[in-house]
Amino acid sequence: MNELIAATARDVVARLRRKEITPLELIDAALARIEAVNGAVNAVPTLCADRARERAASVSADSLLAGLPILAKDLVDVEGVRTTYGSPIFSDHVPKASNFLIDKLEGNGAVVMGKSNTPEFGAGANTFNEVFGRTVNPYNTALTCGGSSGGSAVALATGMAWLATGSDLGGSLRIPAAFCNVVGFRPGPGRVPHGPLLEPFTPLWIDGPMGRDVADVGLFLDAMCGYDRRDPLTYDAPEDSYLNAASGPKAPARIGFSADLGITPVDAEVAAICAAAIRKFESAGTDVTDSCPDFSAAHDAFATLRAASFVTVMEEILDAHRDKLKPEVIGNIEQGLALKAADIGLAERQRAALCAEMTVFFGDHDVLATPCVAVPPFPVEIRYLEEINGKQLTSYVEWLALTYAITLTSCPAISVPCGFTEAGLPVGMQLVGRSRGEAALLRVAAAFEAEMALPKAPIDPKSVAR
Repeated sequence: MNELIAATARDVVARLRRKEITPLELIDAALARIEAVNGAVNAVPTLCADRARERAASVSADSLLAGLPILAKDLVDVEGVRTTYGSPIFSDHVPKASNFLIDKLEGNGAVVMGKSNTPEFGAGANTFNEVFGRTVNPYNTALTCGGSSGGSAVALATGMAWLATGSDLGGSLRIPAAFCNVVGFRPGPGRVPHGPLLEPFTPLWIDGPMGRDVADVGLFLDAMCGYDRRDPLTYDAPEDSYLNAASGPKAPARIGFSADLGITPVDAEVAAICAAAIRKFESAGTDVTDSCPDFSAAHDAFATLRAASFVTVMEEILDAHRDKLKPEVIGNIEQGLALKAADIGLAERQRAALCAEMTVFFGDHDVLATPCVAVPPFPVEIRYLEEINGKQLTSYVEWLALTYAITLTSCPAISVPCGFTEAGLPVGMQLVGRSRGEAALLRVAAAFEAEMALPKAPIDPKSVAR
């Protein structure tokens, strides 16, 4: 493995700034790595090497990322680069303009070198689609990598990129990070420019950074965040950098830990790994409690608000292209079309009550911790889980409850590796912070990462017999 591939993003950026290496060298190293390993995992279906080289020639070494090549999830438009959203409807789509996130990143010295795979329209947490096929888990290529930012997580885990963008509605950043032993950070709404959108005021959908460790994610968030006049939710970047926050680990005074948030069955091995991991904070003087807000309304509230969002964004696509949409997406839109105003009103009240619960919780706790996913990675052929521990689930996204419940709160949340199952599969811890508390959460995540001291990516893909 090329030594550049194995280096952290922040180390590579530091070398770029000192002009010890060039963006072109990094592009070549990344493309060679993609050539070597992508065939085993199918994480990077689209490359734009010529565009990357052209843009690298004009990047300032003084910019935040200084010409670092990145991958962009195939849900975000990149000017002149095939962008399919994982859908046959857009299989030949080449946007004429980039979205707000890519504008921000390229303005801060990122060089997009390709697109990472995603399920159709990001729906579901198993990365497969009818355009590019399945993306698989590098720790066992027979298993799912999660989703919907699965291609990004796998590319990071296998060294095909130093940083990759993700997006998150019900856990799409956090779940694949947990399944692939990398870090995925869902910042609060407005922290990162998001759009253009048909629902610019939604707090549900966000873009965010993915990296191999917490400090790299802090660096990437610096390059993403800030005010954009086109996005009404955005606000100014903080005076101190997120990289500085992530480089200053700080154990919290008090953490509340719940293995299930009181709303879902959890695999016993996952629960045990996470419970043991969070107790490591006690050696640093942290008080670990079993306190947890009341998430009992989360299933219904999220299902309703998500369905209403699908109507806003996708009703016209359903009308024009029903025959090309996967059944789960059709079901989401039709569920939204069947809603009554009273249903949405109830969901909004439930969300408001949960946000009030979180405010009370954070009055005497610094962090809420929970497993990121209720189960370890499962066979990739299974589209979604229908039961956990013998309990039947009511929808194709209910197995994501631990992450979508947190989405409703608008609090920042990060998935950090916390161990491996006996079968060698990664497990992630979800750490949740106060509203607009991204910097403090990064400090806690860095402290947790240091306590765990786990092996980090990149790895070569592993084919493991079932």
